[in-house]
Amino acid sequence: MNPLYRQNLAQIIQAGQRIIDNPVYIGDLGAALTAGEPEELQQVLEETNIPRRLMLSLSLLKKEYELSKLQQKISREVEEKVKKQHREYMLREQLKIIKKELGLEKDDKDAIVEKFRNRLKGLLVPQHVMDVIDEEFSKLSFLDNHSSEFNVTRNYLDWLTSMPWGKSSEENFDLDYARSILERDHYGMEDVKNRILEFTAVSILKKTTQGKILCFYGPPGVGKTSIAKSIAKALNREYFRFSVGGMTDVAEIKGHRRTYIGAMPGKIIQCLKKTKTENPLILIDEVDKIGKGYQGDPASALLELLDPEQNANFLDHYLDVTVDLSKVLFICTANITETIPEPLRDRMEMIDVSGYVAEEKMNIAKSYLVPQAQNNSGVLGDVVDINDEAMRLLIKCYCRESGVRNLQKQIEKVYRKAAFKIVNENIQKITVSPDNLSDFVGKPLFTTEKMYEQTPAGIVMGLAWTAMGGSTLYIETCLKRPLLENDKEPGSLETTGNLGQVMKESIQLAFTFAKSFMADKPPNDKFLQHAHLHLHIPEGAIPKDGPSAGCTIVSALLSLAMNRPVRQNIAMTGEISLTGNILPVGGIKEKTIAAKRVGVDCIILPAENQKDYSDLPSFITEGLEVHFVNHYRDVFHIAFPQSSHDDNQWLTSLTDRSTDILNGRWKLTP
Repeated sequence: MNPLYRQNLAQIIQAGQRIIDNPVYIGDLGAALTAGEPEELQQVLEETNIPRRLMLSLSLLKKEYELSKLQQKISREVEEKVKKQHREYMLREQLKIIKKELGLEKDDKDAIVEKFRNRLKGLLVPQHVMDVIDEEFSKLSFLDNHSSEFNVTRNYLDWLTSMPWGKSSEENFDLDYARSILERDHYGMEDVKNRILEFTAVSILKKTTQGKILCFYGPPGVGKTSIAKSIAKALNREYFRFSVGGMTDVAEIKGHRRTYIGAMPGKIIQCLKKTKTENPLILIDEVDKIGKGYQGDPASALLELLDPEQNANFLDHYLDVTVDLSKVLFICTANITETIPEPLRDRMEMIDVSGYVAEEKMNIAKSYLVPQAQNNSGVLGDVVDINDEAMRLLIKCYCRESGVRNLQKQIEKVYRKAAFKIVNENIQKITVSPDNLSDFVGKPLFTTEKMYEQTPAGIVMGLAWTAMGGSTLYIETCLKRPLLENDKEPGSLETTGNLGQVMKESIQLAFTFAKSFMADKPPNDKFLQHAHLHLHIPEGAIPKDGPSAGCTIVSALLSLAMNRPVRQNIAMTGEISLTGNILPVGGIKEKTIAAKRVGVDCIILPAENQKDYSDLPSFITEGLEVHFVNHYRDVFHIAFPQSSHDDNQWLTSLTDRSTDILNGRWKLTP
């Protein structure tokens, strides 16, 4: 079986030595021929009993015999497999040469070049790009198929020839069709719909489309992301979405250099290859949450992409040729605009997508959320009926946020519970009413936002804007200790409530103005000059910052100083200057919604915000008494109406009040 053993044995026999007749020698010869372990061979040498010595050698030879058989079997199988593969390879090579001689097939390199050239047929490739493609084709012809440079060049040509050079999708210029699509998919959002219809009208008149950069900003769950898909459908554009939330690598937008292993173009080039058009709708989601890392600043990389003056010649690091993005309609979404860098925000057209009031949520639930929950739960038809009273209670006590995402979750929860009852208890009809709503969605999360049914002196309701929409907040003030007759030391103001730096400065400014405002009313009221006060804004775990509570803080301090509560069911917002001017603030719609939600019937807004209030729909402003003010004097007469009717009576009471304070007889009453 092993030719090596045969040769050794033949030499020993030819030498004439009588080894075969000697059992000791033949035992040693058998052990020496094997590839046994040193311990096993040593055991043979040490054995002096000849039959045992022969048995040990025989066992080693048996092992060697089995090993030789296995090796022979493996060698035979390997040889057969190699022969088969070699035969197939030879036949394939012969077939390839025969086909090439007959003109039926080209070699791999020619086939690749022909495939890439076929892609370019029918495309309007710019001349500077065509020059680069021809140069790469020339380079490819000189490279070996198995070299790494060949694969890099082939991938580069693959991307260059996959771009939709001069190819655009046929857009829809029918205003009625676009309006019907937008109305069908989303309720409200009139500003967004009007802007898209204006874009379509301009395209009709110009007979061409020019991309724009729109940014929808507003609280979560109001439909910013979902309406982009409806806009793409209305305009008959291809849709592509990618999120930049948390993105820290510039290469995600601008691409990698081709020298890197695994290099790829950026998301924009990938979008054009996937959509196969030069005029898609690209949604850049969460642009206010873009990151910044050691790989660069992606927000700065977006400047070239989103600048209408520059994106006609966008340069990707991988392609290294300019690409025209001027026909692309970019839509960005954000929750807040303050975290978007100013240069980036300057290049976008900002459109406010505000939250929904209860009436809007009611219509959205009936038209969109309930049918969607029916399909998702499998409970079709009229098996489950959520009546209007139950839906209003669900919106009021469970889903007060500006968006409708939480409302959708609660409606799906109702249908899941109903599906369980139908399957488990075999119920044919389920009606959800206010009486049994808690059985489906649990106890109400909100009972009331009003901490005080009747606000006492020193407490005023303000209006605030948050990323989740509008909310009400109370400014509470109290006297830390009674004033004494000989108390001449300057007063102090302590603040609590997790306040930001801007709000702390606003409180100090309001405190200074309140003292000067009281000093202007003769006789001088020394209460704010010497009193030690504490100002608190409840819900101390929630961070609060911003200047819009300025006039509210002044009203609370004056209310405490005069020991007179402000007008009931009133709320106000506005930044105050050191001289008492009321400056405009943002979030008027959200703040108005928040005021109406808690039953406020009178709100005070800066005069500069009258234009924002006039844009609100009538169902939001209905039943509200609104005052627009330029100076705090106007706020004072509205918040303390008695003084506006009889100023002399107020001055008399203020004189008595000052005397009581100085004599130590005044005490703060709850």
